[in-house]
Amino acid sequence: MIKRNLILLLLPLVLFSCSSGKKALQRGDYYEAITKAVERLKSNPTNEKALKVLKDGYPTAIDWSQEEIDLALTSNQSFKWEHTILIMNKVNRMNDLIRSTPAAREIISDPKSYSTELNMAHEKAAEDRYQAGLEFLAEETRESARTAYSHFNKAGNWIPGYKDIDEKMAIAKEWATVNVVIEAVTVRTKKYQLSSEFFYNQVFEYVNNKFPSSGFVNFFSPQQAENFQLNPDFVVRMEFYDFSVGNLVRNEKEESLSKRVRIPVTDSTFVSKTYHAKLKTYTDEVISGGRLNYRIVDFQNNNLLRDNLIPGSFTWVNQYAIFAGDEEALSDEQYALTQQRAIPLPAHQDLFIEFTRPIYEQLTDELYSFFRRYR
Repeated sequence: MIKRNLILLLLPLVLFSCSSGKKALQRGDYYEAITKAVERLKSNPTNEKALKVLKDGYPTAIDWSQEEIDLALTSNQSFKWEHTILIMNKVNRMNDLIRSTPAAREIISDPKSYSTELNMAHEKAAEDRYQAGLEFLAEETRESARTAYSHFNKAGNWIPGYKDIDEKMAIAKEWATVNVVIEAVTVRTKKYQLSSEFFYNQVFEYVNNKFPSSGFVNFFSPQQAENFQLNPDFVVRMEFYDFSVGNLVRNEKEESLSKRVRIPVTDSTFVSKTYHAKLKTYTDEVISGGRLNYRIVDFQNNNLLRDNLIPGSFTWVNQYAIFAGDEEALSDEQYALTQQRAIPLPAHQDLFIEFTRPIYEQLTDELYSFFRRYR
């Protein structure tokens, strides 16, 4: 029974894999019909259904393809040569498939191929995109420059190095690109200066990874902006303030413990015993926190677009204990604490970095959200 059910499940797959293309031909999908028929002939050169589909369907497929090309080229649709190329490529793939299959070549000895026509179509498609790029570039807006860049790029895909597209793409990209300078106010205390620079460098690295130079948003440090004599579109200003690092809070807790246990004497008798201990638990907490103020300013008109405070905090905890009395009175967790010791407090630099981690996460999310519209 199981074997029969398995056969029934596999039968549609077998029939599908052995398709001659007849159903595809009946519904007018000529390219799929010819492809399936030829693939069937590769494994079964005498398959009558596949031979008939190829014999009857191929002339129809060629006629339909030519009609589609004629309709496209006489229409007013934009970039009609790209649609024409799509159809020509399908015909050429049928040509390659038939010529590589002996049984198919006996039926179609001279399959249709577009070669010279395809080269001309590529030229026309490239020219269409090039002219569209020029029209959008002439509008001299950031959005139109981005569209122009896309058209020039597609022209180059059809014919690499077509006319002066490299020069035109460079112009379009320059007009379309948003330049952003990230300014960071150095923490006034020398003690934390290194940590704040580390934070700012991390932010700068993040935005440059998220917005590579191949896109339309470029980020610069103030030094880079000065070197390039840059007139930015936006400035991001960041400053830490109202922060404190390394505030130690030590708590002590003393408790008396007792535990009554039953100790077996024989298989059937027990005696009770009570263990006593005094446990003193120490908890050291170092609390650090602060806020980052960041602003996004439109440099061209000095409009303030974002002004936000992002808080962050971090608490370092170390807990340990000592006891006197019976070890048996302690729970496993309490005993584990007695194996811990007081350890040196973390360096202020490290604490600064830790409390800025949540600030970094929120800041980078907000910067990405703001500038991704210009990508």
